[in-house]
Formats: sequence, C-alpha cells, structure tokens
Amino acid sequence: MSSEMEKADDADKKYSTVMIVDDNVVNLKVAKNALSEFYDVFTVPSAVKMFNLLERNKPELILLDIDMPEMDGHEAIRILKDNPDTSDIPVIFLTGMSSPEDELEGLSLGAIDYISKPFMPQLLRKRVDLHITVEMQKRLLGDQKKTLEAQRTELEYFNENLQKMVDEKTGRVLELQSAILKTVADLVESRDNTTGGHIARTQRTLKVLIEGMDTLDIYKDQMHEFDIGLLLESCQLHDVGKIAISDSILNKTARLTPEEFEEMKKHAVLGVQIIERIASGTSDSDFLKYAKIFAGTHHEKWDGTGYPNGTAGEDIPLPGRLMAIVDVYDALVSERPYKKPYPHEEAVRIILDGKGTHFDPVLVDVFKQVADQFPATNRE
Repeated sequence: MSSEMEKADDADKKYSTVMIVDDNVVNLKVAKNALSEFYDVFTVPSAVKMFNLLERNKPELILLDIDMPEMDGHEAIRILKDNPDTSDIPVIFLTGMSSPEDELEGLSLGAIDYISKPFMPQLLRKRVDLHITVEMQKRLLGDQKKTLEAQRTELEYFNENLQKMVDEKTGRVLELQSAILKTVADLVESRDNTTGGHIARTQRTLKVLIEGMDTLDIYKDQMHEFDIGLLLESCQLHDVGKIAISDSILNKTARLTPEEFEEMKKHAVLGVQIIERIASGTSDSDFLKYAKIFAGTHHEKWDGTGYPNGTAGEDIPLPGRLMAIVDVYDALVSERPYKKPYPHEEAVRIILDGKGTHFDPVLVDVFKQVADQFPATNRE
C-alpha cells in the first residue's frame, strides 16, 4: 500500500515545475539530471532570461544561483518578491557562500532554504521534494480555505454572530501559527541529515514529561501559566539556529573537532536571533515566546556549565530545563554516524547521574517516574 501511495505522490509531483537558474552549464546539467525524472524542469542561464520565461511559465519552485553576472540572485529575489505575480513562488538559493551572515541575508530577502555548491544530486532531490511537498500541502490547504471562506460568508449572511466570527478568526490564526512552526521545523530537519526524526521524538517525549509533572503536581504554579499546546508546538524550533550552521559541520559524519563544536554551539544564539527576526515582522509575535526560550536555553545546565549564557538553577527558564532532558535522552538513544544508540536503560542511568549537575533535580525525579513510557512513544 505504501509503495502505491509513493507512486501516486511521485505522479503528482511530475506535474510540478522546477526552474533552475545558474550561469554554470555544468550545474544546470547536474541539477536537471537529478530532478527531471520527477519534475518538469526548466534550466535558465541567467536571471534576466528567467524573468522572460516567467512571463509564460510559473513554476512551483525556483532554484536560484546567487553569484551571477548581469543580475545576481539577491537582486533577482527582490524583484520576484516585489511582483505580485511571482511573490508567492518559493526560492531556494544555490550558492558557494557558506557564512551564517550570507544565509541570514538570503532568508531575510525571502528565500526558504539554501543549498551549497557543489551539491549532491541526492541531497538536491531531497530538498526539492520537501519544499514541493510543502507547496502541494499549502495548495490543498488553500483550496480548503476557499471552501471554508465561502461557507463562512454564507453563514454570516444569515446570522451575523460576532462571537462566532471572532472564534473563526482565532482558529485561523492558531492554524497559521501551527503551520509556521511546523514548516520552519521541517526546514531545520531537512538540513540536518544526521538527526532524522529528532524534532518529532523530542516533542512526544516532552509531552510525556509534562503529563508526568501534572500528575505529580510539580511546578504547578508555573505550568498553570503556560499554554501547554503552544508550548509543545514551539519546542519544534529548539534547534532552529542550525539553519545558520554550515552544511560541512551540520552533516559531518565524524565527531566534530573542538573548533567545529564551538561553531555548532552558536546555534543557540543564532536560534534566538532568527526567532526575533521573524517576530519583528509581525504585530502578534506572542506565539513565538516559547520558541525563543527553547532555542536559547536548551543547552544550559543546572550547575551553570552549559551554554550560551552559563545560566544556573531556576534562573534557567522551565521550558529550557525540560528540553535539556528530552534533548539529551534522544541524542543518547539515537544512532549517529559516529556512535551506536545507547540502550534505553543506559540512557536513563546517564540522565539520573546528571541530577543536580546537568539537569534540574526535581525534573529528573519526574523523568524517573515516566521514563518507561519513552521507548513506546518513540516508536510512534
């Protein structure tokens, strides 16, 4: 059954068009060979010719080189996003640049992802598959939204109920918030080939830990103030700063050198900066408050030896102390290119040994009570 569904999914994708813009003929050929079996592919040697082609063809996705003569990728995406006819076309930058500043600049201009050159055909296909799938889902949701809007209009015509209108608007905002969090989380995980499923697993184990706290009345005054649903959704962005970490470090199959690890540690600060940048573009950014806490504090330690700020004890926000436990647990029981997975029992022992040093001792006691549920949760 699953193979039939995959074939149907590939058949749907074949109707999707991908436009590749690069002044390097070799890059165009490699990219087309990697994608043409699954997509209708247009190859274009310059941004100027891309705009000429866009007058007749609107693709589902544009792969855009940055360093090109006549018009570079940054100038091209500005024009694309300023034009209502092309502003909704997602753009992935193809680039030999690797600094976080370059990537953040591109993301701020409206790019949805970066692919470093020279790229691997398999990685290119994987990235394109992810974003095309997201676009297909958005299109489906868009059709559903139009249907819902028509029904809402008819209802309002017969019964102008202010409270109902407010509730519907609130629901759409919550759906949009959820979609933003999920899409950004998917983008983060698509860049990290070594930690597949980490975001979903930590979200599920965090839910178990929070339910245990509720049962045991742990930190109940603080937990009472939290929006638990939004808290659980926001934890998906705890590693969002990895978007700004170079592929060479993020996808290294061996252990990181001390210098590389120092670069990797920057993802906590970069995550906060990225979320602040997102928040600055909206008048309603309260829903990002938990995400910012998760991103900036999940590597702090109870004894103050963590990073990025060396915060200690209850000065570490409670969401960060919670995520520290589930994040380390998942890292221990998951396979990595440089290590085998630890058995559940050994991972539990390591967490318990970190009581009062790495982890909040009260939360470790809760973890001890609910840890037996983790293996089943991670098989979901």
